[in-house]
Amino acid sequence: MRIIITGASGRMGQMLIRAVVQAQGAELVGATERAGAPSIGKDAGVMLGLDALGANITDNLDGCAAGDVLIDFTSPEACLNHARFVADHNMAMVIGTTGFDADQQAELDAILQDSPTVVAANYSVGVNLALNLIQQAAQVLNADYDAEIYEAHHKHKVDAPSGTALAMGKALAAGRDVKLDDVAVYSREGITGARESGSIGFSVVRGGNIVGDHKAMFIADEERIEINHFASDRMVFAKGAVRAALWLKAQDAGRYDMQDVLGLK
Repeated sequence: MRIIITGASGRMGQMLIRAVVQAQGAELVGATERAGAPSIGKDAGVMLGLDALGANITDNLDGCAAGDVLIDFTSPEACLNHARFVADHNMAMVIGTTGFDADQQAELDAILQDSPTVVAANYSVGVNLALNLIQQAAQVLNADYDAEIYEAHHKHKVDAPSGTALAMGKALAAGRDVKLDDVAVYSREGITGARESGSIGFSVVRGGNIVGDHKAMFIADEERIEINHFASDRMVFAKGAVRAALWLKAQDAGRYDMQDVLGLK
């Protein structure tokens, strides 16, 4: 599988390159960065202290060799541009970018309607198992159990709540057969009044170099059930994204998620 990685010199980009090198059946054929980035012109492997991979980092996707799939962990605006390239070149796409607003999401869906695409807030196998467990728990633990989602990330993360926290909230809401938008509480300040039954609260921490902590809590007067996931290395996300890219080779056009990749649906 010939893979192109965007945002190649960023935290996730570097991990993705390493994951491609380690994955059987995957080959890095292109890597991009924003115009003016110090890494432009460098071999993607040499940049990481690895053997040369024959893929120099460029600021233009047209400068990459032909690829089968593009993996994107950048920003919503950049991802939309990359998606247009994917659609124009009959490629597949793996998207780990989060923070899209409703209009951007609709535009992304329209651009990629004829492309095999995996979109996931989190590519960790453990997180996706946790999402399944959260939905199952929510089916049993009804509104008598107060539901809260907690997440913590490094100080450089720009969107909140995280895409994974929102995915947990959606799984919890689905288990209760409600829409997250109807029951979510994203902030609390001042005299908020008593907690509304059936609501799903979110709390966010940003600091240091936290890779990603997530927790779903079901809280009753007599007991508390927690489903936790703590990531200690970004490589877990990169490995999952490359796994998704390899899985797409046999898929028809359409939008998939990591639950599909892992056979959890």
